[in-house]
Amino acid sequence: MGEAYRARDTRLDRTVAIKILPGHLSDNAELRQRFEREARAVSSLNHPHICTLHDIGHQDGVDFLVMEYLEGETLADRLRKGPLPRDQFLRTAIEIADALDRAHKQSVVHRDLKPGNIMLTKAGVKLLDFGLAKLDGPHSAPALSRLSALPTEDKSPLTAEGTIVGTLQYMAPEQLEGREADARTDIFALGTVLYEMATGQRAFKGKSQASLIAAILTSEPPPISSLQPMTPAALDRLVKTCLAKDPDERWQSVRDLANGLKWIAQDGSQAGLALPVGPLRAWRNRLWIFTSAVLGLTVMVLGILYYRAEDVGQQQLVRASIEAPPGNRFVFSSGLRSDGRAWGSEAVASEAGQE
Repeated sequence: MGEAYRARDTRLDRTVAIKILPGHLSDNAELRQRFEREARAVSSLNHPHICTLHDIGHQDGVDFLVMEYLEGETLADRLRKGPLPRDQFLRTAIEIADALDRAHKQSVVHRDLKPGNIMLTKAGVKLLDFGLAKLDGPHSAPALSRLSALPTEDKSPLTAEGTIVGTLQYMAPEQLEGREADARTDIFALGTVLYEMATGQRAFKGKSQASLIAAILTSEPPPISSLQPMTPAALDRLVKTCLAKDPDERWQSVRDLANGLKWIAQDGSQAGLALPVGPLRAWRNRLWIFTSAVLGLTVMVLGILYYRAEDVGQQQLVRASIEAPPGNRFVFSSGLRSDGRAWGSEAVASEAGQE
């Protein structure tokens, strides 16, 4: 949708990137809207892993953005060489998650997260292209009948324009169904990116647009460990949670996801421990453990008191004397427990005058 040039800022003596909307596209209302949306989204963000916007302007019929100049390669270019080594994978994944977390805290949903919009530089990751970002207000998605205009699957997937927004290979089920996107939509896209970073393969594949859409909506990708046997089980679970079809079943915040990645990076998975959970879930777990402990202690104390009382009861003997018929003498002895149940009895009967 735009052209980018390397330029020199003579006022501040620095190299910058200028992104322009070409003249033949400037009359396209949708592209102009995307251009302006990107400027508003990036201007609200200040993070070391998000490309910085320096200026915006219009001159001689040309709209332009002055942005931070970056040297490096896109993640898409890097993945053509194969999956990332574990250390680089974790470092890159954490930086992407941190950048996305900052965007979400500023109420910016990217909606087009993919390897082509992630730059790898010597200073680390840089998140790019917020042209499809959702700011304030609901997203009004076009009908599914326009899906025929979506791009086919190829080596360089393009962002669909004038249809359901996003890049098909990395879109969440709710995007394909035309439902409103939120932060969890970005989490699904991040899951597909993480999967590709770890395996060198896309999470969802299809020979046509229809089969690709069906795969995203209904199928599960093979576990990462089936393609990369040395993958920690914790990472498999983390990515699988990202790719849940139901947004409610995914990570509910990128911050929790980032914490999980940092935990794996610290070799927590080698100890066979479970992934850390969000603050609310952790609080519930602690409450359940505390409640179970109190209940167990209560049962134990009651059991001790019961058996002590039983021992005392066994030592108590109650004697009762019942008069026998005339001419006879009858003595009945019974031992009772503290709960009133008889545990033994003794009866002696004799004729009068005899013991």
